[in-house]
Amino acid sequence: MQYIHEYHSPLGVITLASDGDSLIGLWFHGQKYFAETLQCFKQGNTSLPIFHSAQAWLDCYFRGENPGFMPPISLKGSKFRMDVWKILSEIPYGEVITYGDIARQLVAQNNLSKMSAQAVGGAVGHNPISIIVPCHRVVGTNSSLTGYAGGIEKKIKLLNLEGVDTSKLTIPTKGTAL
Repeated sequence: MQYIHEYHSPLGVITLASDGDSLIGLWFHGQKYFAETLQCFKQGNTSLPIFHSAQAWLDCYFRGENPGFMPPISLKGSKFRMDVWKILSEIPYGEVITYGDIARQLVAQNNLSKMSAQAVGGAVGHNPISIIVPCHRVVGTNSSLTGYAGGIEKKIKLLNLEGVDTSKLTIPTKGTAL
C-alpha cells in the first residue's frame, strides 16, 4: 500500500507519498509528472513516522536552513535514472551544477565515450522526490534556468531560499541547449 499526505509550503501544496517506511514521492500540485509513480494509495495517514520526518525536513528547508539530514527515501527507476538521481542527491545545498556536468560524471563513472545532456535532463525531470532530491539545483549551459517540473518560478524561489544568486542565471529562449 502507498500513502499520501499534503504539506502546505510557502510555494504551494506539496503531496508526499510513502510506502509506509520511506518517502517515494514529493511533488508540487500540478507539476509535470505529478504522482507519476503512485499506484494504489490511501490518503491522509499522517501518523506515519516518515511523514513526520519529511515534514521536519521541509519545515527546516522552508525556513531557509540546510536540513542537514535526509529522511528515508526509496527511489525506483532504470539504472540510468538511478545514477542521475544519486548525483542529484550529492549536489550541496546552495550550489548548482549543469546537465553537462552530470553527463560528464556519468561518462567517468561508467567508462563511456559520451553522454547526452538531454538524456540527463529527461532523468532529472522524472525525479519523483523533488526538493529533497534537489533537481532544482541543475541548470543549463551558460547558467541558464532550463526546466523544472514544478515551474521555473518555483525553481528560482527554491534557489533563492538556498542563497543562490539567481540574478546571474538566465531564462533561456525556446530551443536553447541543456
